[in-house]
Amino acid sequence: MASRHVPVRPNLEQLRHQAKDLLRAFRRNEPAAIAEFEEHTSAAKPATPKLADAQFVLAKSYGLPDWPRLVVACRMTDAIWRGDVEAVRALVLRDPRLLVEDARGVKGNWGPPMSYAANLGQDAIIEMLSSLGAKDWQHAFGRACLQGQVETARRLHGMMDNPRPLHESLDGAAYTLNVAGTELLFQLGARASDETGNLLAPIGTVLGTDSRNPSAKHRILELYHDHGFALPDTPAMALHRGRIDLLERHLRLDPGLLRRRFSFAEIYPPELGCSDEVEMTYGTPLAGATLLHMCADYGELEIAEWLLAQGMDADAPAAVDAEGFGGHTPLFSTIVSQTNFWMNHRGEPADAPFTKLLLEHGANPNARASLRKQLHPGYEIDGMHIYRDVTPIGWGEVFVFPKLVNQAGIRLVAAYGGQRD
Repeated sequence: MASRHVPVRPNLEQLRHQAKDLLRAFRRNEPAAIAEFEEHTSAAKPATPKLADAQFVLAKSYGLPDWPRLVVACRMTDAIWRGDVEAVRALVLRDPRLLVEDARGVKGNWGPPMSYAANLGQDAIIEMLSSLGAKDWQHAFGRACLQGQVETARRLHGMMDNPRPLHESLDGAAYTLNVAGTELLFQLGARASDETGNLLAPIGTVLGTDSRNPSAKHRILELYHDHGFALPDTPAMALHRGRIDLLERHLRLDPGLLRRRFSFAEIYPPELGCSDEVEMTYGTPLAGATLLHMCADYGELEIAEWLLAQGMDADAPAAVDAEGFGGHTPLFSTIVSQTNFWMNHRGEPADAPFTKLLLEHGANPNARASLRKQLHPGYEIDGMHIYRDVTPIGWGEVFVFPKLVNQAGIRLVAAYGGQRD
């Protein structure tokens, strides 16, 4: 089984260095390197392995059959990124099986070379591969929509003789919150609901994706509404839609709205295709949370400002469950959130506008709560993780997945007198 993940654009030079490092580690008798050799080589493995042996082991650890196939994967993906039609053609003519194998040599979402090229809008490569017999038009079309490669998607749609897009096609653009791809799919005839009003649009994907882009989420949900699906008239859905006008109406109807705690099913309605608490991606637990907690995880700064202006308590706690977990204030949700993931993953400058907003409105920097969290399986960190009687700073410093943690937020809480313990 693969113990390493092939990146979207593997770098051959880096892999060569990796193989050399693995060989050196083996020769130093490092346990992890020895275990890798034992896992991926036969019982007759060489007593004094050479670089070629380490390259073989490395390729196997990535899920590829051998080093030459990993080299081809690097050359194929690099050529597609560069738009080098002739280099891609030469690779395929040398081995026609590459037309149907994943461009990275392992099964993945980016797909075979034509689909991989569609992700990048490389139309000339798509045309050439189609002429050589590639037939993954539907997958390539979906990937182009997912990435917002509108003209490439139109071209692929024409290559398929312009069929009505399958409603499943909306799912990719929903996952990446790609407005242009969603708009194109509706232009080409995709439907948000069937003739009887049953849901076809992937609302669950829009709400549960690990992507965070409030304006794009708002626009996509409105597109679903405009194309025939009546979204639930609830405060949580009004927040998801970015509709302060609807929240104002709900507040008039329910003056206790600012103190209300929402169940997980209210935030993520199962009838809209939402999954359970592990499959939906968010940071600090949202079951029993307030609208302000939701704002923090989704990056809804404008709505958070409106809620506070209406008199919402910046320290409004989430519900405490039967086992004593919960009670966390929205400040916890600014320290560990899905919004932070993308800031950290992309290496963007650390920023903490939500943390600043709450502290300026009197949030307690030393609030305490007991929390538990099981991460989405895509993050490959198994098990339920327990954190008892932590402060916001403590929550961030001990949290099992640092990419969800806002270090700028931790520093800001500390500047307001927050303590770890």
